[in-house]
Amino acid sequence: MKGKRVLVTGGSGFIGSHLTRRLVESGAEVGLVVRYGNVVKCERVRDIWDHLHVIEADVRNRGALQAVRDFAPEVVYHLAAYNHVGESFRQVEECFDVNAKGTANLLDICDGVVKKFVYVSTSEVYGAQSAVPFVESMCPNPISPYAITKYAGELYCRLKQRVGGSPQVVVLRPFNAFGPYQSAKAIIPELIINCLRGLPVRTTKGEQTREFNFVSNLVDGIIAAGEHPEPIDGPINLAAGEEIAIRDLVLMIAELTHTKSPVEIGALPYRPTEIWRMYADANRARTILGWTPRISLREGLKITIDWFREHLGCVG
Repeated sequence: MKGKRVLVTGGSGFIGSHLTRRLVESGAEVGLVVRYGNVVKCERVRDIWDHLHVIEADVRNRGALQAVRDFAPEVVYHLAAYNHVGESFRQVEECFDVNAKGTANLLDICDGVVKKFVYVSTSEVYGAQSAVPFVESMCPNPISPYAITKYAGELYCRLKQRVGGSPQVVVLRPFNAFGPYQSAKAIIPELIINCLRGLPVRTTKGEQTREFNFVSNLVDGIIAAGEHPEPIDGPINLAAGEEIAIRDLVLMIAELTHTKSPVEIGALPYRPTEIWRMYADANRARTILGWTPRISLREGLKITIDWFREHLGCVG
């Protein structure tokens, strides 16, 4: 990416901020789309702010996105989204406006200007499947407004893939991310913070399984998608393929933090729409992008715990 003009939407978010920082470090000229009035919420990229071309616009407003055409990026990484699964049931309209309409707006604005458009979707589009690991050929079965609207964005990207022309569109499906700067609303930061503070850790029985991917691994894959020289048809999973029961994740974090917190496994009920097993096959990413995760779950947890230990007074 050195010397290339690159645009990131959602660049002040968790994964987006890590991507933005990596692009700046690589020598790219980076544009960052920030929603009106949200400049003060860009703490994650404060240290590189002076190296960014900041575009204050909302993806829901097609007219405001003209500034993207003026910036004329070669590559666009689209991560801006309404991304809270649980709250999406109460914010359905905003979900559709940002995730579906916003993606269509941005893609249309990029038409004929941008060479490569990378849409960062989500593993949530798979929903409840009858088999694991999840592979890209499975029929999506989204079970939340968030997942439905992210899949709607995928469908519009697929339309652009089929009609060809510019930009080339790549669809990525990253599985659960974790790492420094993540919101405390996510499960791993919540567990780490409670353990470090000695607060009770209360969970379900934890029989459901997930896979968790250290954020720098995902950034490697996202950048590789933008650098790939050829069109890529269909979505690509970004995943470590390392399945772990939530119960075992809780116990691992308790061990690594040396916590004195009471660990109450089974204290909470399962969600009505619980997905019991979720992990992915990432062979397509390895074959097409040459991507493999470099940092294991345990190593990533150690890095993340150290970060939260140092910054504990700054999270909430």
